[in-house]
Order: sequence, then structure tokens, then C-alpha cells
Amino acid sequence: MTAALTVLYFGAGILFTAGVLLAVVRIVRGPSILDRVIASDVLLTTLLLVIGAEMVVNGHTRTIPLMVVLAATAVFGTIAVARYVSKQDKAAPTSEGGDS
Repeated sequence: MTAALTVLYFGAGILFTAGVLLAVVRIVRGPSILDRVIASDVLLTTLLLVIGAEMVVNGHTRTIPLMVVLAATAVFGTIAVARYVSKQDKAAPTSEGGDS
């Protein structure tokens, strides 16, 4: 492995780590459920990128089923939360057309 590839791998690792840490901070801090959902999508996407980069570096395709499961989890989780939030929005009364 050349020095340039080592630097490239190290840089990619730093960027992936920064993305994961920032996503975890957003999941913890919120403030709304939609912020947390977006951050969890970013976290799962970053995990998919890490697994894909590991496949490229090591030259194999054994973890493709894992990537498919993670992608499906991200999609179905986002759809479930979006449906939940849309139902909550319909159930909440609005005070815009009030009788003031």
C-alpha cells in the first residue's frame, strides 16, 4: 500500500467519523422528532458508505446483503415516522382560524 492510499484511507476515516459523531449529536439534541429522523438517516447512510468503502478496500462483495438490510431499515423507518407525524398533524387542532 502506498503512502498516498494510506493518507486517503485515513482522511476518509476521519470524515466518516465526523459524520457519525455529528449525526449522533443531532439525534441526542433534537429538538424535534423530524431532526432526529433526518439524523438517523444520515447515520445509516454513513454506515452504508463505511461498509461500501470497506468492500472496495478489501475487494469483496460479502456484505451486500447487510447493506440491503440497512437501506431497507432506513427507508421503512423514515416512512413509519413520516406517517406517524402526518397523523399527529391532522389530529392537532389549529388556532389560526380562531374566534378572537
